[in-house]
This record gives sequence, C-alpha cells and structure tokens, in this order.
Amino acid sequence: MNGLWIMDIYLGDARFVLQKIGDNTVDLIVTSPPYADQRKNTYGGISVDEYVDWFLPISKELLRVLKPTGTFILNIKERVLNGERSTYVIELILKMKKQGWIWTEEFIWHKKNCYPGKWPNRFRDAWERLLQFNKTKQFNMYQEAVMVPIGDWAKKRLKKLSETDKARDSSKVGSGFGKNISNWLGREMAYPTNVVYLATECANRKHSAAFPEELPSWFIKLFTRENDVVMDPFMGSGTTLFAAQKLRRNSIGIDIVEEYFEMVKQSVQPMQLCLFD
Repeated sequence: MNGLWIMDIYLGDARFVLQKIGDNTVDLIVTSPPYADQRKNTYGGISVDEYVDWFLPISKELLRVLKPTGTFILNIKERVLNGERSTYVIELILKMKKQGWIWTEEFIWHKKNCYPGKWPNRFRDAWERLLQFNKTKQFNMYQEAVMVPIGDWAKKRLKKLSETDKARDSSKVGSGFGKNISNWLGREMAYPTNVVYLATECANRKHSAAFPEELPSWFIKLFTRENDVVMDPFMGSGTTLFAAQKLRRNSIGIDIVEEYFEMVKQSVQPMQLCLFD
C-alpha cells in the first residue's frame, strides 16, 4: 500500500450510513456512543427509556459489517439520576445477545485523573465499561502485542511457589494461572489484566467527551494486524481513526455532526482520505 492507510469518513446518522458498508468488511469496531440523556446539543440526548431501542438498529448493522473474526469494543457507562443508577446498559447487553452478539469480556477503564466530587450516596466515578462483543468465539486476538513488564511481582511471589503450584498443569476451578506456574519464572513480560489504567483526555477542546488515544490504540494492537480495518461509528474528533492510522491500519469513521466531520477531514492528507455524505 506504499505506506498509505486509507481513512473513509462519512457524514450522517450511523443508523443509515452503516447500510452503505459491505458485509464482513471490518476487523475491529471501537466506539463510545453518546450516553443516555447527555450531549443533547450535538447528538440529541437520547433518553434512558429510549436508549436501547435507539442503539439496537446500529448494533444490528455493526454485527453485519464486522468480520466473523472481528471484535466490537463498546465504551459506555450508566447514568445516575436522582441517586440511582439506570439499567439501560444491562438491558442493552441482554438485547444485543438476542440479536446474535456474544458478550465475551468486560474491560474496565480506570481513569487515573478523574474529576473530584462529592455526592450524598456515592463516591466519584473513576472507571468506565469497555464491553467486548464478538460474532463468533473464534476471533483474532494478539495478546503478545500488549504484554507488560512483569516487575517485582515475579521476584516476590513466584520465588515462593509451593511444590503443588510448581507441578500444577491446570486449575480445577478454571481460574488462576492455569498452566505450570514455574513457566513464568525468569520472564520479563507478562499478560495484562482486564483493567486498563489511563488518564482522561482533559486537554482536548475539539470534543466534549474525547477518550485518550492510548485507549483505542491498546485495543487496536490487541485485536488487529497492520492493514486491517478499524471502525468508529461515532468518530467525534477522530481519536480512534488517528490511532489506527499511526498503527498502520485502515479506518472508517462516521459522525452526524458536521463540525466533527470537517475537523477530521482537515487533519488527514487528501490522498489518504475518502469522503462521503
């Protein structure tokens, strides 16, 4: 591809724009749709009671365009209203399962610099959900791409292994290390947990709810290879698309807000950009 990774961006409602994209063409979807009753000036502020019905036509199209080996990462969080958390995320998960999605995993984004605050019945939010959905149980996953330094944990804990731990080949309850723990002795890298520790994007004045580029980058490395296709149907300021481009992936972005569409358009080399409205 001569070092060029194509970025297709669409201006319009994802519910309808997605119908223009072919079946089984996307390797990874990473997106953060507007949460219920929020961002009314830009995305209409879908109510809690209407949110699931609003999102299901979108998730239906996402299921169609995603490859059987692909993954869908949905960044979403319930809203608190009158001191009580709503249930629309749980309801959405259940409806998406009936739609054909497999709910494979739930990652947690721990916000290291969350805003301080005080409420009568709860503490400040320091995390958000990152729900992993798949079409099949046989999906692409490149765990070695996101390994982390094993650190002092190996010196302190692994050196005190019991003889049982050293000999154990599998876990009876399906948890823990599984394979022979002694295999980790002397290693410098280990697999990460399902908690992703990243600061929020506070300096991005282009978008009111941008997530840090490191967030989609982590999932792009985990679930795709170079030249694969990454999609964000609520691209906003284009964080997911630019992360994909830096990692040598092609990308597709959709947004209903013309300001965001133009912002992304102006930030990409013309020869790499395909525009649709």
